[in-house]
Amino acid sequence: MHPLRRTSPLRRIVLASAATVTGTVMLLSLKPHTAPSLAAGAPAPSGSGAASASSGSDGSNGSGASTGAKAVTGNSVQTRWGPVQVRVTVTSGRITDVTAVDYPRDNPRDQEINSYALPQLRREVLATQSADIDTVSGASYTSEGYRQSLQSALDSVGL
Repeated sequence: MHPLRRTSPLRRIVLASAATVTGTVMLLSLKPHTAPSLAAGAPAPSGSGAASASSGSDGSNGSGASTGAKAVTGNSVQTRWGPVQVRVTVTSGRITDVTAVDYPRDNPRDQEINSYALPQLRREVLATQSADIDTVSGASYTSEGYRQSLQSALDSVGL
């Protein structure tokens, strides 16, 4: 009469506990232990945003690009996780740069999501030359706020 024989309830409890502990340890090992850094395509709202807007317009069209370049900041759109605001630079009727001026970054998860979502949104805007962009999977609220702020900026420029 061993307490851990095949049909013993104690055996099932021990095995279930061991499986639960093993699963928990495995899940915790997948969690990032450091805060991810933001991607270069999503600068902070300090002076670096203005610098990237001007360097993007200067390098895109050679001489005379700065005379036709116009940077416009869209409306701040409140999303579930925080405000999203976009600055657009338009040169000769073409979008030459898009910068996220404000976006959710209060916790590491927001930073992680936006570090991959904002560069994707920027690339898509530059490719489509409009606010008709796809939502980034996992960043639907940020994508919608980005789209709305971008559209308000494009409307004020007349595109």
